[in-house]
Amino acid sequence: RVQLAESGGGSVQAGGSLRLSCTVSGVTINRECMGWFRQSPGKEREGVAALDNTRNSARYADSVQGRFTVSQDNDRNTLYLQMNNLKSNDTAIYYCALSPGGCPGHWWQTSWYDYFGQGTQVTVSA
Repeated sequence: RVQLAESGGGSVQAGGSLRLSCTVSGVTINRECMGWFRQSPGKEREGVAALDNTRNSARYADSVQGRFTVSQDNDRNTLYLQMNNLKSNDTAIYYCALSPGGCPGHWWQTSWYDYFGQGTQVTVSA
């Protein structure tokens, strides 16, 4: 059974940093597409970043490019999202996700992912 568990969320002032973690069990992530999504009240869940292990490449939404970095530790089977220079509109619940195999072209669409974690809250105050 595949399970994803996020941690590391919290409250931070604008300009600050947080690192989210996503520990995965039930599957080895080093050949999967691993993504980060976020959802704020009244909005749809949106793709933030994805790590394509079959191509060893990372992809980012324009809104976070240059501020967020996705990485993973294969020994720990854990995905990370380093978030720097946080802004108030980064406030959301953040989810990690898994899509078997390489990342789809439309990596930012939730429908391509088979598994999601329960989410972790990130709150950025101005």
